[in-house]
Amino acid sequence: MSSGPTDASPTDALSPVDGRYRAATQPLRERLSEGGLIRERIRIEARWLLHLSAAVPQLAGSSLSPAVRQRAEELAREPPSGAAAEVKRIEARINHDVKAVEYYVRERLAEAGASAPTLELVHFGCTSEDVNNVSYARLLRECRAVLLDVLAHLLSELTALAQRYAETPMLARTHGQPASPTTLGKELANVVARLARAERRLRAVEILGKWNGAVGNFNAHAATLPSVDWPRLAQRFVESLDLGYNAYTTQIEPHDWIAEYCDAVAAVNVILIDWCRDAWGYISIGYLRQRAVAGEVGSSTMPHKVNPIDFENAEGNLGVANALLRHFSEKLPVSRWQRDLTDSTVLRNAGVALGHTLIAWRALQRGLSKIEADANRMAADLDGAWEVLGEAYQTALRAAGIPEGYEILKSLTRGRAVEPQQLAALIDSLPLAEDLKSTLKRLRPADYVGLAARLAREIAPRDSR
Repeated sequence: MSSGPTDASPTDALSPVDGRYRAATQPLRERLSEGGLIRERIRIEARWLLHLSAAVPQLAGSSLSPAVRQRAEELAREPPSGAAAEVKRIEARINHDVKAVEYYVRERLAEAGASAPTLELVHFGCTSEDVNNVSYARLLRECRAVLLDVLAHLLSELTALAQRYAETPMLARTHGQPASPTTLGKELANVVARLARAERRLRAVEILGKWNGAVGNFNAHAATLPSVDWPRLAQRFVESLDLGYNAYTTQIEPHDWIAEYCDAVAAVNVILIDWCRDAWGYISIGYLRQRAVAGEVGSSTMPHKVNPIDFENAEGNLGVANALLRHFSEKLPVSRWQRDLTDSTVLRNAGVALGHTLIAWRALQRGLSKIEADANRMAADLDGAWEVLGEAYQTALRAAGIPEGYEILKSLTRGRAVEPQQLAALIDSLPLAEDLKSTLKRLRPADYVGLAARLAREIAPRDSR
């Protein structure tokens, strides 16, 4: 059997994240691919050497020559393009991914003339998880910025639609049955309000890092140089990476913040699943129309079709993403004793979960760009649902002190269609003031939207950036 091409094309990818949807996930691939992780590990090793040489001058080799310092700064800023491949070659020989990064950094520094004592400061006092946890933290912070940018555009598009259709009346449905009318804009404003809150939650997750050795106690550090305030030095280093410092850990940073991060992304996705299903339903009953795109095919056999594929694509990918994100949030904070390796293989799938999220959010953007309201279709439904005014009438009867107002309207409207003449006759038969009778008889379903239009016009998610 053929093993296939050496350089796999997107059509050979096992996961659609790296195959069919490769272009959509490119911003995350640069960060959470294995190559992205290796490059970040190199940056961290180099930055630690620079930090350590400045903070602990009594260490042998801490005085860096200009050439060695320049090479370390280059590695800390941006490793060479072939760095990840070279690290993988070293890993193939020694079978340890983080140690391979250490050896790679040492080789590059040796080329610049680093002394043997200086080379021994690479990875000094570190466990692999010191390098790993801050690398993932920085990468996930960058990925959050990518996601928040897309989410900001989604919020902007939904807000514009909410305000555009603020006064477009629509029959509401509770339990799938006709209910008191609303406006399309207000229904969209509800989504905006929920998403804005979820966006603030995601933005507020504090991203943490630890740098305290094999089991979190600075054992080797204190035994070697007890006069150094290692916890303070570690805190300064972690904070120099723009991360919060976690002082109390085992060998691994306990991943509680990653659980919060995953839950926050999943919460956004749940809201969007809800909206995708609502939008799909409104399209199916004709309240929303989709603009046909020239050249596109909707069905292999039915030429008339314009299917809501963007909302369906988004819903499917949101579900896959949340299955992974929920697993991460439940699994990653759980580790046997000081550590086990189950978190390592799980974390390698972070890009998959965020990739499906990004694919879904992009699909939803496409879907929103194609929809427009069919006001006539909505008006027709409203004009055939006069029974929804029962709520207004029974509340007016209550306010006027007329006994059993609810029961009166229930007997007329429950489970049946009602003509406007029947409602007018009922109003005329009741002991109400003439001006109130006139007001109630002028009320039409399309007018009975309460403050929906005002609420939709006023929606404006707070810019928390």
